[in-house]
Amino acid sequence: MAVIHVNDNNFEQEVLQSEVPVVVDFWAPWCGPCKMLGPIIDELAESVDNVKICKLNTDEADQIAIRYRVMSIPTLILFKDGQPVGTMIGLKSKSEILQFVNS
Repeated sequence: MAVIHVNDNNFEQEVLQSEVPVVVDFWAPWCGPCKMLGPIIDELAESVDNVKICKLNTDEADQIAIRYRVMSIPTLILFKDGQPVGTMIGLKSKSEILQFVNS
């Protein structure tokens, strides 16, 4: 499954109303570690089918980032049943993210 880009218009439908767990990558185009995490997120999206993988550009959807208290990027937040249940901050390996997703 491809990465889904979420914003103010589709965040509620794609993340909060999702029937499967969702990992949201909060990122920005100017962020070096975010750029390094990008290919890992793309790879993850192609290799897992029990979790939806989304990316949210914090420059374009800053109110959502504020709502979930994203202070540093990249930040990954795992949502289940519309609620945040886990947070991972900083550049991580694919195996670390997989472990986070499956927790």
